Amino acid sequence: MLEAAVVLPGEDFSRVALTAPAVELLDSLWDRHGPLMFHQSGGCCDGSSPMCYPAGDFLTAEADVRLGVFDLPGRGPLDFWMSREQFAYWQHTRLTVDVVPGRGSGFSLEAPEGKRFLIRSQLLAGSGTAPS
Repeated sequence: MLEAAVVLPGEDFSRVALTAPAVELLDSLWDRHGPLMFHQSGGCCDGSSPMCYPAGDFLTAEADVRLGVFDLPGRGPLDFWMSREQFAYWQHTRLTVDVVPGRGSGFSLEAPEGKRFLIRSQLLAGSGTAPS
């Protein structure tokens, strides 16, 4: 697992991680598209798909929360964003981005690869503390 750096004020644990297959796919996508970012704007539970875009192609604002920044080995930073409204539903979970066979969503960069990014979630222990 690759853990994102902690970026939310007052927290001391990573809210989001990448599986090894997710890192491999991101490495391949980075070769073709350059720096990348994730944005999760829909879905309420396991199985939701975050969207992967070239960094900066999806404009974030006050309506979004940056949950973490990955230091992709040999590449650089990759931000993981979520809509603030969506974060209200997910605030008690830790997210892991994985890859499964299937077609990616909408304009997400993995769509032509025959794979899609998938969120797996783990409930946080207590209120806002790392998973147990």
